[in-house]
Amino acid sequence: MKKILYFFKNDIVLTAALVLAVLSCFIIPPNAGYVDYIDFNTLIMLFCLMLIVEGMRGEDFFRYIGNGILKRVATGRGVAFTLVFLGSMLITNDVSLITFIPFGMMILEMTGMSSKVCYTVVLMTIAANLGSMFTPIGNPQNLYLYSLSGMSMGDFLWLMLPYTALAAAVLAICIFAGYKREKLKVEEQTVKIRNQKRLWFYLALFILCLLTVSGILPHVVLLSVVVISLLAVKRDLFVRIDYSLLLTFIFFFVFTGNMNHMEELRNAIIRLLSGHEIPVSVLCSQVISNVPAAMLLSGYTDNIPGLIVGTNIGGLGTLIASMASLISYKQIAMSFSKLKRKYIGIFTLFNVVFLILLGIMALGIHML
Repeated sequence: MKKILYFFKNDIVLTAALVLAVLSCFIIPPNAGYVDYIDFNTLIMLFCLMLIVEGMRGEDFFRYIGNGILKRVATGRGVAFTLVFLGSMLITNDVSLITFIPFGMMILEMTGMSSKVCYTVVLMTIAANLGSMFTPIGNPQNLYLYSLSGMSMGDFLWLMLPYTALAAAVLAICIFAGYKREKLKVEEQTVKIRNQKRLWFYLALFILCLLTVSGILPHVVLLSVVVISLLAVKRDLFVRIDYSLLLTFIFFFVFTGNMNHMEELRNAIIRLLSGHEIPVSVLCSQVISNVPAAMLLSGYTDNIPGLIVGTNIGGLGTLIASMASLISYKQIAMSFSKLKRKYIGIFTLFNVVFLILLGIMALGIHML
């Protein structure tokens, strides 16, 4: 019981989702219809991706790529470009931050750039959150909303391309303004792939995920292949992934499903959302974070593209607007406890600036 209580105490969003789900059960008593609330395709994709990425991380795949690139970097500005853009291009925002923030802090220390740690980690966090918005598999809310939207992969990429391009341009400006071109000497490290055959196996499974997102491979087939093969090859991965994220989704599915059966509340939210999906989802994300906001609001509007844009932009702003941002803060708090206030100040300033710029773009595109 103590372990269970500790588990929920250390995950505020999971706890909030559980409380909301339980309270909603008193309004709409549990019944067989609860099964229809759950989007199993989203859960399957999340589960498979977490297993595969954890397996790749265990083989030091991401550190290997990062180390190889840094061997070719000669300036402080080059180090910043590498750290900020590397993780955002490769993997989902939460996994990117878990993997690359400790690596980034280590590189900054090795190159004598520790004074830039807050500034660099803030930019890495923004890059991870905004880089992940470009693809359907970049973050949890995209996976969920993409499965609801019926959009093709091309339509999704085209929808998010302007925002991703603007974010990349502003990040580049921040790097040029914040770092010098002085030459650095990076101590060489030897990072090897632990098991190359197993890495190729994980990459093959990742390709199957892409085929499933594209609608070529059924979700049930993907789940069967991933689970059976990993049980045979690397079964310890099943105890290393973050099941709290899956539980959070299930609890929010129950909560939002029950809310959809409350006619008066449903009509009020529909009136509020109608034509205002982007600003409402941005504001909602600031309070409950963008993943729960996507799940909550998706039951009240057919304008799923508006929610995709709003919840991705809404990941900027407060520290909890995107739960992945808490990963970076925890890393700073553990390694540089005296810099916590400074970090929050820089984080808030830059997140608000990015939010305003992307919000103006969204408004302009909406008016066209």
